[in-house]
Amino acid sequence: MRKIKSIPSSAITPEFIFHERREFIKKLGLGSISLSILSSKSLLALSTIPSFTQAKDSLNQKLTSYKDITTYNNYYEFGTSKSDPYEHAENLNIDPWSIQVIGAVNKPFTMSIDELVKLAPLEERIYSLRCVEGWSMVIPWIGIPLNALLKRASITNNAKFVEFISLKRPSEMVGQKDNILDWPYREGLRIDEAMHPLTILAVGLYGKVLPKQNGAPLRLVVPWKYGFKSIKAITQIKMVEKIPLTTWVKANPKEYGFYSNVNPSVDHLRWTQATERRIGESLLSPRLKTQMFNGYANEVAHLYQGMDLNRNF
Repeated sequence: MRKIKSIPSSAITPEFIFHERREFIKKLGLGSISLSILSSKSLLALSTIPSFTQAKDSLNQKLTSYKDITTYNNYYEFGTSKSDPYEHAENLNIDPWSIQVIGAVNKPFTMSIDELVKLAPLEERIYSLRCVEGWSMVIPWIGIPLNALLKRASITNNAKFVEFISLKRPSEMVGQKDNILDWPYREGLRIDEAMHPLTILAVGLYGKVLPKQNGAPLRLVVPWKYGFKSIKAITQIKMVEKIPLTTWVKANPKEYGFYSNVNPSVDHLRWTQATERRIGESLLSPRLKTQMFNGYANEVAHLYQGMDLNRNF
């Protein structure tokens, strides 16, 4: 890993976010944490941004606006239109909420969100999000590394994959009244992908508590994979021996593979993946060239050494 370098907070976080820092911590139930975490070096106490957070991306790419991030979403539990999550997610009750960690572990447990955010220091991670549909955003997430949660469970040697399961509640998630997908939503990662330091559990974005339409109270973020891999409203995390059958693989395995790494050379059956449209930019703006692994190849390409990424798409 490269040596950690300090980065000016003004270069990674819009100024207005700093004024909301105390309220954010209060909402997350972190009021008892030492005021030392409120230093001006970052949003939530980070005096440095580790190299694996892709700081150069944060400096070189314009952040997508909070409005666009929170009003343009795929979240079929609330409907298939991009505006449906914003319009309907407010009806979802997320208090209280707990996450169950089970399966091939020595220490299974159930944990509240308040407990989860105390497992590791909250970090700001500014990641590019690439949707399989060919659009992208740059989002300043707040969260903890997923590996902090998995280490607490003490994974056994039998565990090869991690399965994530979301919520099924049609009375509040109106999109689940239609059989568009097999509910609840399920996703999965290989153990080494889940333990990678880039993989996080997000509880906030733009210095605010994670909005319901973006997956509150807890969502997975795996920046080198297409966005649908980043499952929202997680209720259960299960360590398993065999590759889990994920929602989109079950729905259409010819178009949505288990790995779903961003790969400009492997097209979707119905459109190219070589370029992308950045949300918030003019419709007349040229499309951007999509990067292998969404620009994180230096950090994650070794995970797939020797694999045929055309077959294991």
